[in-house]
Amino acid sequence: MKSPIIITGGGQRLGLAIANNLADNNFDVVVSYRTQRPSLKSLRDKGVITVMADFASQSGVNEFIQTVGQRFPKIRGIIHNASDWAAEQPNTDLAELFNRMMQIHASTPYQINLGLRDNLEAFDGVSDIIHMTDYVQDKGSKKHIAYAASKAALENLTLSFSALLAPKVKVNAIAPALVMFNQDDSEEYKQKALKKSLLEICPGAQEAVKAVDYLLSSDYMTGRTLHLDGGRHLK
Repeated sequence: MKSPIIITGGGQRLGLAIANNLADNNFDVVVSYRTQRPSLKSLRDKGVITVMADFASQSGVNEFIQTVGQRFPKIRGIIHNASDWAAEQPNTDLAELFNRMMQIHASTPYQINLGLRDNLEAFDGVSDIIHMTDYVQDKGSKKHIAYAASKAALENLTLSFSALLAPKVKVNAIAPALVMFNQDDSEEYKQKALKKSLLEICPGAQEAVKAVDYLLSSDYMTGRTLHLDGGRHLK
């Protein structure tokens, strides 16, 4: 494995789908995970390297950067997918929640991008950084205030890093709205959620997979965000 694509949070949902697709298309892939899951074995069977990392702690971020940086002198790309969708609750420690959201969604990508900059720029060609942001970065959220703020911060990092790292590294973002349901979502919730977009569908993880494929293959796109929202912004 010479010049892998790094995917943070690659053990489930969108990250897992992206990792499987890239591995199936003969990319070298490294994924980080926080919790052991059966899906990780299937990734390893495809040759994907898995690295345990807890980005909620500074020591976890430092260790990840050091491990990946030393092992892979050249990196083809980094997809920042690790996430924690936490909401404000009546007894929530608000300071802890806000700091955790910012740590995982903004500080961790910020540090990884800078910590692995030399590795990205050493790639034989143009490398990529992709930030997985969220529809709520533009609208906000009444139930996930700290989460929305941290994703907005990540969106802004896209602009700064695209300017800093050009022309050797393209930096873009993907901002999904509803693309996947959870297993325990009720039928009532699903129908209500579908009505929030113009297209009234839940397209599945492949929508994000196709967006990643496009950004990796594009020669002329940087500092931009692909909005996967089915026209939700027009409702």
